[in-house]
Amino acid sequence: MTREFIGRVKPEWVDHYGHMNLAYYLVAFDMATDVLWPRIALGEGLRARGLGTFAVESWQAYRREVLLDAPLTAESAVLAFDAKRLLVRHRLYHAEEGWLSAENEVLFLCVDLTTRRVAAWPEEAMAAFAAARVDEAPQRLALKRA
Repeated sequence: MTREFIGRVKPEWVDHYGHMNLAYYLVAFDMATDVLWPRIALGEGLRARGLGTFAVESWQAYRREVLLDAPLTAESAVLAFDAKRLLVRHRLYHAEEGWLSAENEVLFLCVDLTTRRVAAWPEEAMAAFAAARVDEAPQRLALKRA
């Protein structure tokens, strides 16, 4: 897995404690999703078919605070998938010092944008998920509720 630079902690992301506010970790993880999508046959091509990805559940763990202007990289992986669901894990790192700042798991559904109902992933997306899948168990989320 490679780490992708996703930006720096912006002034508007910093709270009264002087570190990145928890809401902006989700912004950073969403930016990591935007980097991942083209690699696994999602994004523009999926929308051109009238399909999209909707996040339905997420979990975050904060490991170490990041401060104003800290450079951020993200590492993303496919943990699991089925015909209609995709479970992704992101890790956020300080880009220069290399330490882990936070982790995120997010469960996505494939959605028909016309009907707003769950739909099946296209075959090429399923093949890309299989190629990108890592042998790592999710920490908190699952494809289906127990």
